[in-house]
Amino acid sequence: MIVLGLTGSIGMGKSTTAKMFAEAGVPVHDSDEVVHRLYAGKAAPLVEAAFPGTTFAGVVDRTKLGARVLGDAAALKRLEAIIHPLVRADADAFLVRHRKSGTPIAVLDIPLLFETGGRGRVDKVVVVTAPPEIQRERVLARPGMTEEK
Repeated sequence: MIVLGLTGSIGMGKSTTAKMFAEAGVPVHDSDEVVHRLYAGKAAPLVEAAFPGTTFAGVVDRTKLGARVLGDAAALKRLEAIIHPLVRADADAFLVRHRKSGTPIAVLDIPLLFETGGRGRVDKVVVVTAPPEIQRERVLARPGMTEEK
């Protein structure tokens, strides 16, 4: 099975590209979606233990968590040490399932592919880019996004 690593900065069009792969029948593992699922599940108690007061009803409050880790490199590193291994394990299970079923190509959509050491886990890398003005326009069009963020 050929494993493609899909990456690119925020607002570049990764989601659109991933959707194109999925529409062509290629299975896509979306790391961002997995993080959201983990925040509502098995990562929540781990995050709460590391960052007390950042969960409500067993779900990570991303606004509260963001306030705790943004601008604090040590806190961000602590959070990544919790989340990244869980996302990797989910991706590994995804790949095992698709290898067993004979899938010829699968995509790992990993925004931080290079930063998390994911390059060694894929056969080829697809980097999605866009001009800076398009990126800015897309990012600012997202709900709750401001110049400061």
